[in-house]
Amino acid sequence: MKPISRRVLKGTAAAVLTGVLLTAAAIPAFFVFDHYNPPPLDRAGDVSVEVVDADGKLLRAFATSQDRWRLRTSLNDVDQEFQKLLIAYEDQRFWTHPGVDAKAILRAFGQMVANRRIVSGASTITMQLARLLEPREHRSFKSKLLQMVRALQIERRLTKEQILERYLMLAPYGGNLEGVRAASLAYFDKEPKGLTLGQSALLVALPQSPERRRPDRFPDTARTARNTVLARAAAARVIAPGEVERAAATSVSSTRFALPHHAAHLAERMVRSDRGTTQHRVTLKRHLQRSLEDVARDAVRRFGDKVSVALVLADAHTGRILAEVGSPDYLSVERAGWVDMTNAVRSPGSALKPFIYGLAFEEGVVRPETLIVDRPANFSGYRPQNFDLQYQGEISVRKALQLSLNVPAVHLLEAVGPARLMAKFRKAGVSTVLPRSGRPGLAIGLGGVGVSLKGLTQLYTALANAGRATSLHNRPSDGRSGYETEDTVLLQPDAAWHVTDILSGTPPPTGAGRAGIAYKTGTSYGYRDAWSFGYDGRHVIGIWVGRADNGPVPGLTGRSAAAPILFEAFARTGLAPVPFAPAPPGALRTAHGELPITLQRFTPDGMAFTNTQTPEPAPQIIYPPAGARVVLGATATGQPLPLVMKLQDGRPPFRWLANGKIVAPSSRRRTTTWTPDGAGYSTLTVIDSGGRAASVNVFLQSEE
Repeated sequence: MKPISRRVLKGTAAAVLTGVLLTAAAIPAFFVFDHYNPPPLDRAGDVSVEVVDADGKLLRAFATSQDRWRLRTSLNDVDQEFQKLLIAYEDQRFWTHPGVDAKAILRAFGQMVANRRIVSGASTITMQLARLLEPREHRSFKSKLLQMVRALQIERRLTKEQILERYLMLAPYGGNLEGVRAASLAYFDKEPKGLTLGQSALLVALPQSPERRRPDRFPDTARTARNTVLARAAAARVIAPGEVERAAATSVSSTRFALPHHAAHLAERMVRSDRGTTQHRVTLKRHLQRSLEDVARDAVRRFGDKVSVALVLADAHTGRILAEVGSPDYLSVERAGWVDMTNAVRSPGSALKPFIYGLAFEEGVVRPETLIVDRPANFSGYRPQNFDLQYQGEISVRKALQLSLNVPAVHLLEAVGPARLMAKFRKAGVSTVLPRSGRPGLAIGLGGVGVSLKGLTQLYTALANAGRATSLHNRPSDGRSGYETEDTVLLQPDAAWHVTDILSGTPPPTGAGRAGIAYKTGTSYGYRDAWSFGYDGRHVIGIWVGRADNGPVPGLTGRSAAAPILFEAFARTGLAPVPFAPAPPGALRTAHGELPITLQRFTPDGMAFTNTQTPEPAPQIIYPPAGARVVLGATATGQPLPLVMKLQDGRPPFRWLANGKIVAPSSRRRTTTWTPDGAGYSTLTVIDSGGRAASVNVFLQSEE
């Protein structure tokens, strides 16, 4: 057997002597106690900045300035069984010794003499904390002596609980992981409050040799170290032998999980707004946030690589944002995932129509069963067309809103005044962007105004909240922060109830079951934005689908793209449906025949319906416009998407041609689709029943 070295013997004897002397308080008190404070861990750079949800659950963590994961930890955050294992394995007399354990030093020295090698160490948890607070490159008698002195000083300044908490926050666990919370999240994808016995034992073993025992790299070594901890704990009677056998039989996972990174856009905003705070609490609920992020990721698989999805879920009564997704993938280059599309200003399409109708109800212009005309009309040169270029003739206001007809909506907007509608939005705290003229015109009813997803969702809170729009926010109110709930009357309760009564009867999209919600869709000009907003008696969800670069997506509509996501979002959040509020006084469903004669039919400007009609001119192709460069979309399988073609005016039936070839049989519809053979210049032609024709030349290009 190799003889023990004189250097080791001398150093250990000196350490024993030093420990005994310090424990006996032989060193002057002013030297040991009065000239040292443990370095604080309250600075932002010392711990990872965290963004937590309304219940304190971790949404996102940021690495420290040294690129380390070090999460603030309290004893309440850690499983009690883990703490017992740690004390039993590392420092059995932790709660009684003064920082240096003289008995452990004497035991280690005796074992070394008997075995002629170092069998066990004598460092206490407090001594290890001293080393972590003041790391030294080389081990020596001097550094060990200073470590003991620091341990006694730390014990003088901190309670045992504070010492243990700091150790649990600083102990190394391999790679850039420091502290038990970071390790538990990285190796087990859970907080240390819910560790199993085997997982606790593994985390107790790691700090002794964090790199050699890393389960993601050396699972066999990690398993052996874990079982050693279990055996020692059983010997110390901390756990029963039967539990040791069960825990030792479990496998060690070699997976390293990414730390939580939910609500990426919101988390970035919180950190930028206050860089001196180490924990930011927001109104989100983690389980709802995770559900909507999953919905967004699943949804974009049905679209092209450049299409993005954004979602907002809010409590209409309090204004708290419960979940928000700015994009499906924050790091996606193709989708410009770093752009927060919940705040981006876009054209809302038909998503504003419910508020036009609500204002018309409020002003007593119409009632849901009032008949209104749906025919081509000319509003001083502005000639709106229905999305499908079909017209229903005379139709009820209820049906006109459910079908999202454009001409009736513009008639009502002209009656109530676009400036009045915009004033309502401003009063509700929703910012809008008008065209360069700065004057609201009739086009705002069909999307001729810019507004964000959050802004629109805030407007829809009024429909779920008896007409009162609630200011959305994502910081919890503490009575001092200035984020107390604020609401504004956007619509009178009876008007809001009538709108909800209509929208709750809108048929759901194909394949979606009824979810007890009212909803509305919208599509912006050129297929750039698809919207859907739904609500029950408490919750509102807003959906946006499109490209962050504002590029067109042929065939993208609110009903086909956004509405299915809306219904899926309501289903996957698990929120119990909240019934709509009962009808307020005076808000009754009235049959057409029971209405006053003045409300049975809506006559624009007091004129007969026939006066709003205009002579039928020759057909015109309105999409794609002449000279346009159209990007051809593709499905997830790489198949080209059909190009949508629209016309206005002319007399049906119509016949479409592409490059001289008939696209489809004659039809009375004013819209059709054509799948091009490839990129390049193409000529599109339409011929009506009177033989009048219109043509446009466009350039088709493949999506990059």
